[in-house]
Amino acid sequence: MKLSKIVIAAAVVAAGASSMATSAFAQAKEQFFPLLSYRTGPYAPNGVPWANGKQDYIKMINARDGGINGVKLTFEECETGYATDRGVECYERLKSRPGVSLFDPQATGITFALTEKAPVDKIPLMTLGYGLSVAQDGQAFKWNFPFMGSYWTGADILIQHIGKANGGLDKLKGKKIALVYHDSPFGKEPIPLLQERAKMHGFELQMLPVTAPGVEQKATWLQVRQSRPDYVLLWGWGVMNSTALKEAQATGYPRDKMYGVWWAGAEPDVRDVGEGAKGYNALALNTSGQQPKVIQDILKHVHDKGQGTGPKDEVGSVLYTRGVIIQMLAVESVRRAQERFGKGKVMTGEQVRWGMENLALDQKKLDALGFGGVMRPLSTSCADHMGSTWARVHTWDGSKWNFSSDWYQADEQILKPMVKAGADKYLADKKMTRRDAADCQS
Repeated sequence: MKLSKIVIAAAVVAAGASSMATSAFAQAKEQFFPLLSYRTGPYAPNGVPWANGKQDYIKMINARDGGINGVKLTFEECETGYATDRGVECYERLKSRPGVSLFDPQATGITFALTEKAPVDKIPLMTLGYGLSVAQDGQAFKWNFPFMGSYWTGADILIQHIGKANGGLDKLKGKKIALVYHDSPFGKEPIPLLQERAKMHGFELQMLPVTAPGVEQKATWLQVRQSRPDYVLLWGWGVMNSTALKEAQATGYPRDKMYGVWWAGAEPDVRDVGEGAKGYNALALNTSGQQPKVIQDILKHVHDKGQGTGPKDEVGSVLYTRGVIIQMLAVESVRRAQERFGKGKVMTGEQVRWGMENLALDQKKLDALGFGGVMRPLSTSCADHMGSTWARVHTWDGSKWNFSSDWYQADEQILKPMVKAGADKYLADKKMTRRDAADCQS
């Protein structure tokens, strides 16, 4: 009887050990993506499609491909409300999850707060089209990756475009350009570049901050009405954008003289204004619509299976597609890391960081991924954590966005010295040194 109990007990222990091993194996084969989002508050209209695009891409990769070389992708979303303190709380809660890959803070303020934490925790930050402009310098900012552009590249391209519309940058002399900006780290970020361009070309820069979240702008647009700038640059987000367009309409400022950053150029920004926003221009990092193969794959493998995160008619919108791009770059960073550190293995944050620093997505690769016509090729290195500095302009016709320019590349002769000077100052302030060749290979 005693022997029988011992045998049974041993069997139970063995079964438990087997179960634990199976559980550990399952856990070991999952790559975790923490998703910071804001589905509530004044920024929700823009935050929701962005977040939905990320989730749907993860679901599609699991459904279509079985993950990354057999490694299943998992995620957990954490609501920040676009608030820096809540973003940091989300980071602290999710950073220790097994298989954590990288963080996309989805806010410049949160990015500033996490930039000091990422090197300690060894988890990279992806800030596509936002964040610290000087973080393009990967030899100074090892853990920050402002893929596809910064607010300096965006501001530079807008000045190039306005100059071209006037017959050359020299024709900007004596012009007045107003910056209506979100009074936050996000809105203030383009100011140094615009000041540099103003000195170069002789235009007057008028800076008009808008208190967050931007639902009250009457005083701002009264100033616009009084000063009558030749152009208005809109550095807004969420409800600030549609409010600005409505106020411009009310004060009679021509919308075709208004140019928004790429976070002020999506459907939620103009939908409620409709015809009143006709002629308004904004930067674009990506295309929109449901024609691209990647969008068709999401519809087929996710939405047609009843697994869509949001409404089907949202799929392919500007910000939804940007969310898809962000998650694709995250997935490809893991895939690139696996090529070096082991296919079919779960990557650490350090390994994913290497993958982010060694991405090479040429047109052939983008086409194979289903992103043909969606975005520009991207290639990163230790020196360049941005990978692409191109954007174009699209214009609202009252019902949809249409591209109204070819691609522009930010002027490296202006950007490189500014980025290096800013990065050098950061290193000096932090008593740090630039990464050497050995570090760049790690």
